[in-house]
Amino acid sequence: MRSTLDMTAMYAMHDALRREAEHLAKVTTRVGADPCAVLRTAAGWELFKTSLHVHHTAEDEALWPVLRQILADRPADLTLLEAMEAEHAAIDQVIEAIDEALAGPEDGLDRLGDLTDSLVTGLTGHLRHEEDQALPLIQAAATQEQWARFGQIHAQRIGSAVPRILPWLLDGASDQAVAAMLAQLTEPARQAYQHQWRPAYVALDRWHLRKERS
Repeated sequence: MRSTLDMTAMYAMHDALRREAEHLAKVTTRVGADPCAVLRTAAGWELFKTSLHVHHTAEDEALWPVLRQILADRPADLTLLEAMEAEHAAIDQVIEAIDEALAGPEDGLDRLGDLTDSLVTGLTGHLRHEEDQALPLIQAAATQEQWARFGQIHAQRIGSAVPRILPWLLDGASDQAVAAMLAQLTEPARQAYQHQWRPAYVALDRWHLRKERS
């Protein structure tokens, strides 16, 4: 019998991306605030983009190619993998367009609402598509070793940004998910998370909400 792959980190990332997509949608509808000004300086926007880029590039380079080899004689499954990559590319294009709007002239504000709507809709649809179809396929086809290798490459891509991304990733996660993720760290890293990384994240006003309330 095949053992079940541990997808705690995958679902934690998806939940974090959904959480930040909700914040992003609210930024463009916040009364009395200039969304362009907010996003240009928002740590939340940079954390969102960095984490999403790490996640998608790790999948594109270390997960889908492996599955493509395993499923070479299954055209329908290969079509699904192509859809995953195409959805990644479409999301990347919208993010680039948002950054161009933020850096551009005043008409960027007129475009921002539609662009963020497109990003939120595209991302949430992609995450649902992946969870409904791609993750069950991974469970059925990938080995523990292949899944572990993907996790290693994902972690390597985070690299020196782990003090910022890990507490962001675990914000709002269940106690079980937090415990499972922290168990993978060395003891010094767990201590750093508890006493340095997470307090710094909690103090971060990543979407400029506290400034507006004061």
